[in-house]
Amino acid sequence: MKLFDLSGKVAIVTGGNGGIGLGMAKGLAQAGATVAIAARNEAKSQAAVKQIEGLGGKAIAVTMDVAKPESVAAAVRAVAGNLGRVDILVNNAGMNIRKQPQDVSLAEWHQIIDTNLTSAFICSQAVYPEMKKAGGGKILNNGSMASIFGMPFAPAYGASKGGMVQLTRSLATAWAKDNIQVNCFLPGWVDTELTRGARKELQGLHERVLARTPEGRWGHIDDFAGIAVFLASPASDFVTGTAIPVDGGFSVMG
Repeated sequence: MKLFDLSGKVAIVTGGNGGIGLGMAKGLAQAGATVAIAARNEAKSQAAVKQIEGLGGKAIAVTMDVAKPESVAAAVRAVAGNLGRVDILVNNAGMNIRKQPQDVSLAEWHQIIDTNLTSAFICSQAVYPEMKKAGGGKILNNGSMASIFGMPFAPAYGASKGGMVQLTRSLATAWAKDNIQVNCFLPGWVDTELTRGARKELQGLHERVLARTPEGRWGHIDDFAGIAVFLASPASDFVTGTAIPVDGGFSVMG
C-alpha cells in the first residue's frame, strides 16, 4: 500500500475553484485523484480545471449550490455517474460578513450558517451512500481558527466554524463503522480573496497576523495541498474526528 497514493479515487471539493479549496484540489489531483470542482461560478470552475490539468492532474467542473439540497444531490449524482464513484469530500465552501454582533441581521446570520455549516451536513449526507458503496471514504471539513478564538467582527462565522468541528466529531463517530474517516482542518490567516477583504476592512490586521504567526508570513493556498493528501489518503486511516490547525503556529503563539 502506498500511503499517499490517491490513484483511482474521486474527490469532490466544494468551493474548489479558488482560495484554499483550489490549493487542496491541486494537491489531491497531483496525488492521483480525479477532482470534481463543485461551485456556482462555472467559468471560474473551468479555469480551475485548466490549472489542474496544466499540472498533469485530472479534473471536471460541476455546478453546485451548497445551500440547496436538490443542487447538491444532482451534483453528487453527476459526479458518481460520470466518474463511477465518490471517495473523498472536501467541505470547503464558505463566506463571511464582517460586523459586530449587534449589527448582524437574522437574514445575514442564516446566510452564513447555511453556507458554511448546513452545507457541510447536506453534502456529507449526499455522499454517504456513495462512500458506503465504495467500502469507505474520507470527509475533510474546513473549520478555521474561528472555531478556537472569539472574533468580535465575525460572530456568525465563528459559530458556523465551531459547529463544523462538532459536526466533524459527530460524523466521525457515526460513520466509523462504514470505514469513513471525518476530520477537520483549521486554516490560520491565509492569503485569499476573503482575507484580502478583511485586510481592507480591519486596520492593522496584516501587521498583527505577521507578529502573531511564528513562521512570520501569511499562509498560501498551496500550503493546504499536503494536509488534503494526508487526510484523504490511507496515511490517515486511523485518524478520525480530529481538528488540525494549519496556521504557521498562530494558535500556539503565546
